[in-house]
Amino acid sequence: MIISWVYMMFLTLSLGAALLTGRGSELAAAIPAGAKAGIDLVLVMAGSLCLWTGAGKLMEKSGLTAMLSRLLRPLLHRIFPDTRDNEALSASLSANICANILGLGNAATPMGILSAQRLCDPSRPGIATDQMCRLIVLNTASIQLIPATVAAIRGSLGCATPFDILPAVWVSSICSAGLGLGAAWALGKLWPHD
Repeated sequence: MIISWVYMMFLTLSLGAALLTGRGSELAAAIPAGAKAGIDLVLVMAGSLCLWTGAGKLMEKSGLTAMLSRLLRPLLHRIFPDTRDNEALSASLSANICANILGLGNAATPMGILSAQRLCDPSRPGIATDQMCRLIVLNTASIQLIPATVAAIRGSLGCATPFDILPAVWVSSICSAGLGLGAAWALGKLWPHD
């Protein structure tokens, strides 16, 4: 509901500014061009998302996700202690982390939701556990080795080298995830739930 109000505010401000500055014809020409650019962007992103979601399903069917789950197990056990006793949670968290590493935020969302449901404490419904908060932090920070979605957008906009942002993506991903997990850990110690 709020986004509708924000959208209407921007639309009203744009129309008002165009009328006051006498640039109504430019605004009228920009509206269909912007709509076309939006549709082109959606198609590029949908193609990339379909490709990587399919790759994720192939990884799952081939057993690669299970292998990655075993590979990530030491890290997962430290960040999410419940994965020691719950293989399904470990698999969904591994798939979520792998999708984020590949830069597939939209494809990672269903796996993240499933992981959050598995992290819920049934005796305290509606209360976010510390592990759930850490999952949200990791998904928000989204450590990316291959920013596929961003590269697809850059490529669709004419960038000749869409992956030249890799070093900046790696540094910012590691810093944001590290600081976020540190803050989640510190806040969990300051305000324990138990």
